[in-house]
Amino acid sequence: MRVADFVILDMRINPLPDLSAEFIRKITERRYGIGCDQLLLMFPDTEADIRLRIFNNDGSEAENCGNGLRCVASLLLEEVEGGGPSALSIRIADRMVRAEKLRNRIRIHMGAATVTNHNDSHVDVEIGNPHRVFFEVLETFPEDRNIEMITGRIGDNVYVDMIERGAGHTPACGSGACAIAAAIWAMEKHTRPQTIHMSGGHVVVSGTPDSVVLEGTVSLVFTGEYHILSGEISGNQSV
Repeated sequence: MRVADFVILDMRINPLPDLSAEFIRKITERRYGIGCDQLLLMFPDTEADIRLRIFNNDGSEAENCGNGLRCVASLLLEEVEGGGPSALSIRIADRMVRAEKLRNRIRIHMGAATVTNHNDSHVDVEIGNPHRVFFEVLETFPEDRNIEMITGRIGDNVYVDMIERGAGHTPACGSGACAIAAAIWAMEKHTRPQTIHMSGGHVVVSGTPDSVVLEGTVSLVFTGEYHILSGEISGNQSV
């Protein structure tokens, strides 16, 4: 059972040319490419350990991806395991986040989650990217943000279904899990950790609205090489 999966291209030493939307759709397509929810590109950065760009499988660029951050952090921390730091920084579109390894789990300090609007049925949350968390679906889904639908709750265990802008129905979304916790905290006036159960697995969200923390396990699926038959682009990647 997968929570979410990613293709990670390392652009730190041998960067590829700018990737077209057509290339992104091809490499992320599950029947004709490697297949993944998002394509992640790692670049050098002058202040953070790396800069990360995130692309949905429709070719559009995303601002944030909590589960993708956990996977990239796991990969980078494996590079230095035994002789380097147990934490690092990653720059994304509007913020810099901190990642750390805790035994078999990766924790991301995601920064602030801001509630921008709410009514009796939904809460809008910005955490670098826009989310709408539905407590009860009474209206049409907007197309300009990620959608999280709470389908059940037992204490601080929250069961959800998700639709990602640019990727469609997905088994998991890390920034969406953070948005759900922020929405619950705002509506119920507390900041207890929330375990978010998605169809692909679960994560734990803790902290406060000003400093959200996302934590969960990460698994390496495979590493390999991908070559475009036209010869225009080739490169190494990990998944």
